[in-house]
Amino acid sequence: MTDFFNGINKVKYEGPDSTNPLAFHHYNPDEVVMGKRMEDHLRFAVAYWHSYAWEGGDPFGGRTFDRPWYPQDNMANAKLKADIAFEMFDILDAPFFCFHDYDVRPEGATFAESTKNLEEIVDYFAGKMESAKVKLLWGTANMFSERRWMSGASTNPDPDVFAYAAATVKTCMDATHKLGGQNYVLWGGREGYETLLNTDMKQELDHMGRFLNMVVEYKHKIGFKGTILVEPKPQEPSKHQYDYDAATCYGFLKKYGLENEVKLNLEQGHAILAGHSFEHEIATAVALGVLGSIDMNRNDYQSGWDTDQFPNNVPEVALAYYHILQDGGFTTGGTNFDAKIRRQSLDAEDLIASHIGGMDVCARALKAAAAMIEDGGLSDALSNRYAGWETPAAKEMLANGTLDSIFDRVMSEGINPQPKSGRQEILENYVNRFV
Repeated sequence: MTDFFNGINKVKYEGPDSTNPLAFHHYNPDEVVMGKRMEDHLRFAVAYWHSYAWEGGDPFGGRTFDRPWYPQDNMANAKLKADIAFEMFDILDAPFFCFHDYDVRPEGATFAESTKNLEEIVDYFAGKMESAKVKLLWGTANMFSERRWMSGASTNPDPDVFAYAAATVKTCMDATHKLGGQNYVLWGGREGYETLLNTDMKQELDHMGRFLNMVVEYKHKIGFKGTILVEPKPQEPSKHQYDYDAATCYGFLKKYGLENEVKLNLEQGHAILAGHSFEHEIATAVALGVLGSIDMNRNDYQSGWDTDQFPNNVPEVALAYYHILQDGGFTTGGTNFDAKIRRQSLDAEDLIASHIGGMDVCARALKAAAAMIEDGGLSDALSNRYAGWETPAAKEMLANGTLDSIFDRVMSEGINPQPKSGRQEILENYVNRFV
């Protein structure tokens, strides 16, 4: 045991009346919601990068944290960081965690050295996981931080960078597979462009499509049973990223024949950057059959970048889980806290409290979403609004109608439709009853 979390006990559920800042007030993992334990619905994961690798910098200032595993440039400190991370998983009773290669091992002088470092820390993780509850929700590769990635990874104009990216993903997929990961994520942090003056968009998209097909091919070769996920983000750091939002990603997957092989990992903060709500992105993925997993966080609406704060808006999160539950809930996916404490939050206690707050918000939201589904008010309203499409005439029109036949029907029947209320305010008031 380390002394980083000295004096902080395992977090317990104490109920909404508790005033203990280091207790769960709404998240009770064993509470049954719609026939399933809350823990099994939400499938919480701790993000290794924000919780342990991030040093407290922002676009205008550098490191503010002082952690015992700094500097993050040697294997001894990587293992100390792992020791402390697994202690936190236990304190929170977290069922899952997620990581990039860059988060867990020091960068080597060569690709071979970086790979050796990753393999060593994966073995270290495996040993710790034998006696721990926590499992790996997903692994991924950081192909955006190092200088080599400045012009992209799979979309880079230099074929050697493409090759380096492919080799990097192979090592990360191997690591994820070895640790029993339930998904593998690709986030194209710099798969986009700064200017079209030096960009061949078609060639870059084709390369990205071929790269993702290679990933799928390798998944099947090694027998990885998890889900391959792509994470949409519209901009930042690139001016425009090819994985802009859920709809854009689906179009990409369709073009390159991957719509049945790859699903989406959606992030609340990225939805906001794309000009959408999180509810919209989830509903889009559900409609297209590609919802996989979510990164739960929020952005500061007064800032112009991805601030990755912990969620605190129950109504927004409830609507997100409403669509997830309507889709049957998570299978291999879950709720990953791709969120970081503020750079002024220096204490170990802050790291625990932030996750407690996020887990409580998600628990309240899940229960609200389940209550709305069980009440049936929203689904009844939808059924009533679209009831006309259940008539024989409407079904015939949709199945066999032509412009000529529909014209003749409108003329012969004297069809003259009148507008009907969408009842938006009534439905918004309905939702507020539950949140």
